[in-house]
Formats: sequence, structure tokens, C-alpha cells
Amino acid sequence: MKVQRFRLLMTCKIVVEIGEIIMKISTKGRYALRMVIDLAEHADDGFISLKHIAARQGLSKKYLEQIVPLLNKTGMLSTTRGYQGGYKLAKSPSECTVGKILQTTEGSLAPVSCLEHTPNPCERCSACDTLPVWEGLNRVIMDYLDGITIQTILDQKHELEEKHRLAAEEILNSVKGPCQS
Repeated sequence: MKVQRFRLLMTCKIVVEIGEIIMKISTKGRYALRMVIDLAEHADDGFISLKHIAARQGLSKKYLEQIVPLLNKTGMLSTTRGYQGGYKLAKSPSECTVGKILQTTEGSLAPVSCLEHTPNPCERCSACDTLPVWEGLNRVIMDYLDGITIQTILDQKHELEEKHRLAAEEILNSVKGPCQS
């Protein structure tokens, strides 16, 4: 099934519209993803306080405090208390998927309610002509999100930073000219 429209609303809600189906990723899901990426980027720093994550990401520390228990339940985070306390990833970035993070914070990402539970509780599921469409869409969504790891995101970010560095270097070299080397 072809996605008809993909847009980013001014409120920063990610919305995918397919006919009348609208899937929105909440602030909680987006912030959880940013938090996990931040922890992965600073893994060598040991346990990291929410205060530091919030400051780097421009997020509310109070909001992050609501996300931590959700991520803790999945075993994705390690925590320590007290002075020097904070959080770090309990799994490697290559084991943390966007799908798992979003399912943890959003609940089901199924495009229709009848696919939110297994077995399908819908009394019409055995006679539903459109069920294969929704199952296929659900499979595509989950395969896509589960196929993106935090490591993938970090690798893409580093590649982009390297491209920008090389482009800036090239511009500087062209401005200097051949006589100013």
C-alpha cells in the first residue's frame, strides 16, 4: 500500500495518513527516542543524569522522569542512584530498535484496533475482506521501525557530520586560493 501523505505538523507531531488512518507518534515517543540516542552518544561518560540529557536535548527534565520508568521496564536502561548517579544503556545501541522504543512509549502501533491484540478479538476477523490490508500495513510499519537501530541512527549522523566537515573544508580551501596554502 502506498503512503498517500507524510507531513510534519507545526506541533512537531509526526503524522502518517493513509486514507482515514492517522498514526501519531506522541511527544513521549519522540523524547524517549532522543533520550536513548543521547545516552548512546555519551556511553563513554558512564551514568548520565537526566539534568544533562535534558540540557543537551532541550527537553524538560520532568518529562524525561516520566519516560525513564517505561524504558526501565524493558531492560533498556541501567540506573544508579546518589552522587554520580544517572542512566546508561543496558544494551548496545545495535540492540535497541526504534520499534521497541516507540512500542514501549506508545503502546501498539497497529493501524487498526483489531490488530492491537493477539489473537484478534474482532468478531468479523474471519470474514473481513480488508484485514489482510491492515495486517500488511502493520507488518510494513513494524519491519521498518524494528529495522532501525540506535546504532544505525548514530552511524547516519556521523556520516552526515563528516560530509559537512569535508564540504566546509573544501569551501575554506577554495577561499584561501592557491597562493595562501
